[in-house]
Amino acid sequence: MTDAVGTRMDVPTYAELRGHLPPGSSWGVFREDPERGTANFAGPAQVLDGVAVVTRGAVFSLDHALDAFDPPMARARSAPRHELLAAHAEARDDVLHGFYLQATSQVDGLRHRRASGHGFYNGVPDADIRVGHPALGVQRWAEKPVVGRGVLVDVEGFLAAEGTPLDHRGGPALDVDVLDRALDAQGERVRPGDVVLVHTGWARWFLDAGADLRAEVRDARRATGFRQTLDLPEWLWDHQVALFATDTFAVEVLPVAADTYVESAPEDAGMMHQELIAKLGVPLGELWNLTDLVADSRIHGRWDALVVVKPLHLVGGVGSPPNATALR
Repeated sequence: MTDAVGTRMDVPTYAELRGHLPPGSSWGVFREDPERGTANFAGPAQVLDGVAVVTRGAVFSLDHALDAFDPPMARARSAPRHELLAAHAEARDDVLHGFYLQATSQVDGLRHRRASGHGFYNGVPDADIRVGHPALGVQRWAEKPVVGRGVLVDVEGFLAAEGTPLDHRGGPALDVDVLDRALDAQGERVRPGDVVLVHTGWARWFLDAGADLRAEVRDARRATGFRQTLDLPEWLWDHQVALFATDTFAVEVLPVAADTYVESAPEDAGMMHQELIAKLGVPLGELWNLTDLVADSRIHGRWDALVVVKPLHLVGGVGSPPNATALR
């Protein structure tokens, strides 16, 4: 584990991981808490690094409301229905009906995707991926939350300043080099163990769009995101990113880019979730609420924050709202 700010864990490079089985996997790399995946990059030193960033006492929620996306982009999910219960006149309880844990801001757990032909992360048997069994459950990040320095990458602001603003209606594909270019413009860099937050403006655009436009985008399953090439997993691994979150629907562009790198995931037409989750073990955040945090960054010129991510403690959960908080 890292023991000083900026110190890297002694792990293979992504190029070396390409020689693993399955190719591009970190299976067997993390000896301690292996089911936490790349969250292991954020150790005690990264927590202290994040704490040192807090100087103003400003607090930001990074979650949208549970019913913010109604209907959700994923057609198989629905927004929860909230019911209040009363055992007697002086008491109230409540229950959520149809609560899909990945219908709004979420973190995908490591049992969300298999690696085609190889299995779940670290070779966990399929038989263990069942209700109530802890293997690869999202509770691994609730028992030991992901805490550390977060760095916000304002892709929307950077591209607008370049004169090439994002047209979210068209669902543009982002190349990984935009992360480095935006970071350079911000005078920021990613340190080992950072939580990387990518602001594209997509979620805010979608929520503010009219019902007809939302329906058009949803029916076409079209959304801004990263192009499906190995550049993204390579960037994440070689920067030793603990958790990667965006304000987009799937992190990846949808539909899958026409010039995509297709090696795995034939079931998903070449999507990269298997490369990122099942092979590398990256906690993947989607639909995060970065609007207030980026507004604060643009005012104060600070792009880092202490970030705390503690999903629901659901043993064997596939995913969860992140319950994510940023502090400055």
